[in-house]
Amino acid sequence: MSSSREFLLGMRDTIPMLIGAVPFGIVYGTLAVSSGLSVAATLAMSLLVFAGSAQFVAASLVASGTSLTVILLTTLIVNLRHMLYSASLLPFVRHLPQRWRVALAFWLTDESFAVVHRHYLLGETPLERKHWYFLGSCLAMYSLWFLCTLIGVVLGQALPSLGDWGLDFAMVATFIGIVVPLLRNRPMIVAALVASVVAVVAHDMPWKLGLMLAALLGVSAGVVAERLASRAGSGLPEVP
Repeated sequence: MSSSREFLLGMRDTIPMLIGAVPFGIVYGTLAVSSGLSVAATLAMSLLVFAGSAQFVAASLVASGTSLTVILLTTLIVNLRHMLYSASLLPFVRHLPQRWRVALAFWLTDESFAVVHRHYLLGETPLERKHWYFLGSCLAMYSLWFLCTLIGVVLGQALPSLGDWGLDFAMVATFIGIVVPLLRNRPMIVAALVASVVAVVAHDMPWKLGLMLAALLGVSAGVVAERLASRAGSGLPEVP
């Protein structure tokens, strides 16, 4: 398969994810402007940050008058999951020049990871051309996200209550569709369940701390469950 066909295939396979991102991006544009961000800052975040969940958190924290330090730390923690994505994809992109790795790392999102990681595992095309599939998926998401942000900014000025329509649930459904197929063993399921319960219980904590706590405890629970499963499988006694 040629590089151009790989690129177009990556864009095509990302379309189901794009459908869920459309209302999410529009609501972000509306929320960011109503939170006090300028139009230029709102669009710049989608161009230079390109992280939907972190952008939502940042916009809500700006609206509540949170300090810049807390905003930066919170968005950093929200985006730490991308380190796991990068670690999973590194064996497949290790051979690429640095300019490719840097660009793909910037454009990597939850949606593109779900699509691209599956494509790498299938092994239907040579590894040397699969980065074009990666690029196609990323650019499809990147261009649509900016366009939806722009639409949200425009609609937000005409329909200030757009953020109350519940359109952002489409992205929640998309995340569910990404996560559920990846829950292939007990440690993964434990991590997801613990994170879900903590997120609900700690939802009212200030500065989105409940989200950070859910991520931390979810990962910790998954690690503990994996170690217990490994010890049980090896038959070795536990080390005190």
